[in-house]
Amino acid sequence: MRVVFDSNIFISALVFPGSQAEEAVTRVLEGVDTLILSKAILDEVLITLGRKFSRDPEALSQTAVLLSEMAAVVNPTRTVSIFKDDPDNRILECAEAGQAECIVTGDKAMLQLKEYQGIRLISLRDYLISGL
Repeated sequence: MRVVFDSNIFISALVFPGSQAEEAVTRVLEGVDTLILSKAILDEVLITLGRKFSRDPEALSQTAVLLSEMAAVVNPTRTVSIFKDDPDNRILECAEAGQAECIVTGDKAMLQLKEYQGIRLISLRDYLISGL
């Protein structure tokens, strides 16, 4: 399945070893699902890790390489404005450009949408237990 992770899923996986988010990333690394990523999502992850978690430039560079290598990187050409929080719109754009089947997020506003252009928006818990 082609899947997009909200930036918070990546951050949780990288900051909290053994978390459910890390389990989701492991699922991708094991080839169960194909991760779709865009530069906008990667940038948000790196900025957050640097500002909120004081990751040094070397660690951020390694993270950028790791995430880029484990994902199919897409370059969305269409802009959407569904959510007030603009980074959430970048998630939708990535999913649409990468023809994802679902978006995994913990964001309440995104989860309330439930579906966008045929792409399901699901919680991390549902992603892990569903075996999609």
